[in-house]
Amino acid sequence: MYRKTYVEIDEEQLKKNAKEIISKYPNYKYYFGVVKNNAYHHGIRVVNSIIEGGINYLAVSSLEEAIEIRKYNRTIPVLVLEPIDLEFIDDVINNKVTLMVDHLEYIEKLAKLPLPYKVNVHLKIDSGMNRLGFKNRKEINKAVEIIHEHKNLFLEGIFTHLATSGISDVFYDKQIDTFLELTKDLNLNDIPIVHVDRSLTFVTHEKLPFANGVRLGIVLFGFSGSRKKGTGFKARLREMKRQMIVKKNKISPTLLENSLQVQTAFRFYSTVMSLHHAKKGEFVGYNASYFLKEDGIIATIPVGYADGVTKEFGYVAIHNKRYPIISDSMDMIMVLVDPSVKIKDKVEIFGDTISVREASNRLHMNAYHLFNQISNRVPRIHKNKEGEFEIKY
Repeated sequence: MYRKTYVEIDEEQLKKNAKEIISKYPNYKYYFGVVKNNAYHHGIRVVNSIIEGGINYLAVSSLEEAIEIRKYNRTIPVLVLEPIDLEFIDDVINNKVTLMVDHLEYIEKLAKLPLPYKVNVHLKIDSGMNRLGFKNRKEINKAVEIIHEHKNLFLEGIFTHLATSGISDVFYDKQIDTFLELTKDLNLNDIPIVHVDRSLTFVTHEKLPFANGVRLGIVLFGFSGSRKKGTGFKARLREMKRQMIVKKNKISPTLLENSLQVQTAFRFYSTVMSLHHAKKGEFVGYNASYFLKEDGIIATIPVGYADGVTKEFGYVAIHNKRYPIISDSMDMIMVLVDPSVKIKDKVEIFGDTISVREASNRLHMNAYHLFNQISNRVPRIHKNKEGEFEIKY
């Protein structure tokens, strides 16, 4: 690492998060760790840490991601959540990947292939998102029939994806009803894995009696989904309005708060590269975008919008104190500091002093987008019980 700008990933914290989730919600048999998009930009090497924490199945979005997992773990089952072109069926088999089947034509073509080994499949049901999945009960039944008749196809699972939390809307209940209607000709107890809920919904609803699996995405990375009730007038007004919506639409019981103690494991750091003393009335950065109202000290930090950091981040922290970002460029930001700041001081973009949640709120985006915004040119330093490992992309 030459630039001293890096992301630090605490794999031990991710393991703790997995253990915490499973201890608080112990009634599932299958805990899917959703590690798509390079484990939400935490680095796919974290899979073994969350497996040590109790995760017993992984889910990704593409065959490329599944094959990447196999560099770190050869045995954990991996479900790809999007259709895989059947021309790559050999790679599916060789890497022991579980197929998602979302329409009848796909399974008909799959059944005609000379499969040398058993392939596990999960049927995807479209319960309302209109993105992927079966929407016709007869086609679902036919797909199940085809799978059962093929000696090397095994119906391991069935699932759907929920669009909302269902806390103040009817869509969760509607999607559950649709899922049950579309699968009513099947005995769900005969299917080894039924997974419906995800990070946003498993904490807000009672466990579905027919489901024995849950998909864990952002919650694994430190976001519990707990919503604290406010005590002020506006908060009480919002809660009254929510209760009226719940009563009017007969929304099933939901929980706003939970006791999960999960923490983020993603911290973003840089260093003070240069210090400039500037006079009142001088400007800083491109387009003379910032003028000093009094004499000041400008720290230049080697991180910029090519790394995903702009002046909209608002602040950085140095020695646990916030300093305002006053200008940005592709590779550097400029920060207004005080005499206590020295060259080579560690700079926190977000971490312990400025939390991921605070940074994402200031940027008007959720944590998913914030993690994804940090570009792969920033090295990742992974920390676990064995030491530290640097990964460059």
